[in-house]
Amino acid sequence: MAKKKRILLIEDEEDIAALIKLQAELLGYKLHVEVDGINGYHAVEREKPDLVILDVMLPGQNGFDVCRKIKNHPNLKTIPVLILSAKNEELDTILGLELGADDYVGKPFSPKVVFFRIKALLRRNKEPEKTAQLLTFGDFKVDVERYLLKKGTKTVTITLSEFGILKRLLINRGKVLTRNQLLDDIHNDDTFIVDRNIDVHIAALRKKLGPHFSWIETVRGVGYRFKDELSPT
Repeated sequence: MAKKKRILLIEDEEDIAALIKLQAELLGYKLHVEVDGINGYHAVEREKPDLVILDVMLPGQNGFDVCRKIKNHPNLKTIPVLILSAKNEELDTILGLELGADDYVGKPFSPKVVFFRIKALLRRNKEPEKTAQLLTFGDFKVDVERYLLKKGTKTVTITLSEFGILKRLLINRGKVLTRNQLLDDIHNDDTFIVDRNIDVHIAALRKKLGPHFSWIETVRGVGYRFKDELSPT
C-alpha cells in the first residue's frame, strides 16, 4: 500500500483550514495544521513534510518570511511550497515566487484546483534536478554537461545566457519563474543584449527554436513557464 503524502498547512483561519483538511482526507493525503508562522516553521523543520501550504497573513511571523526561511535551509529547500493567500495582487504573487514559492493561489479558491496544483507539484518533486543531464522536448535535446542544444541531428547555436535560461526553465518544467530568477542564468559576456533584458533573451530563444515554437509560455506580470506538454493544434 502506498504511503500517504504528508502535507503541512500553516493557516490561522479555522474555516479555511477545515475546508482544506476535508479535501485532503477525501484525496488520501495526511494533513497537519499549524496556526502561526513561528510554530509552522518549526513543524516544517521537525516533520519535513512532502509539501507545505502556506498563508501569508499569519500571527507570529508572516508567510513570506516563513517561505524564505524554508527555501534558504539546505535540508528543507526542496520541499514544495504553495502559498494560499488573500494577498493576491500581482506584486504579492511576484514576491512569493521570488522568495522561492513553487506556486501561488489567491483566496477565494477552489479546493479542487488547489489539490490539482498540489498533485502537479508532488509529481515534479519526485525527480531531483541534479539527475537531469539530458533534457528533451519535442524534437529538441539539451545536453547539460556539454552545453549543446540539438534539433534532431542538427546543432542549434544559442548563447550561454540563452542556454542557461532554457535549462532553468526545462528543469522547472510547469513552474512559473520570475524574470529576477532567470536573471541568475544570464552571463555578462553576452554583449549583444542591452541591460541584460530577460524578455529579449526569451524572444531570441523563441526565434532560434523556430517560428512555431510555443513551449515557453509568458505569464503576464510574473515571468515565464516551460509547458509540461503542448496541446494538439
